[in-house]
Amino acid sequence: MPPVVLWSVVVLFPVFEIALARIKRANAQTSQLEDRGSLRLLWIAITVGVILAVAAQWVPSARLPGSAELYRLVGSGLILAGLALRLVSILTLGRLFTVNVAIHSDHPVVEKGPYRFVRHPSYSGLLLAFIGLGVSFQSWLSILVLLVPIVLAVVNRVATEERALLSFLGPPYTAYCARTKRFIPWVV
Repeated sequence: MPPVVLWSVVVLFPVFEIALARIKRANAQTSQLEDRGSLRLLWIAITVGVILAVAAQWVPSARLPGSAELYRLVGSGLILAGLALRLVSILTLGRLFTVNVAIHSDHPVVEKGPYRFVRHPSYSGLLLAFIGLGVSFQSWLSILVLLVPIVLAVVNRVATEERALLSFLGPPYTAYCARTKRFIPWVV
């Protein structure tokens, strides 16, 4: 896959996320806000991770063996698959999706679409996309410095979301948690 396609995705992703941040922010008058700074931490982790990954791709001893074109192809496929999963997850939640952690007064447990298989498919898609970005750099060091801060921030955000959902939804959400994994069906 040509580098121009990869970089188009890399540019479109932040534009999409910034648009989401502007459009899908919960209103304190209609929702109980529970974000606790987790969105800001996630944005900082993504920014730091991407900057470090871009820099790390130039470390010769960290290059992965094989064809750069194959890594770009696989990386682009993972990015597109991850972003598609994220988009489907957002569309499945509809009005319940917000960029800041918020609970609506009529918030149900959502168990349709990708939520049948995992509790946080949007984050699964996000992580898959960032794995793809790291792979496209053809550097194990890029993958590492990209994923460590982002995974830590996502884990923090998921803990924040799950505390809010457990507090508000109670036993139905507890039962849902017992039936599903957080990110990868039947694994984790």
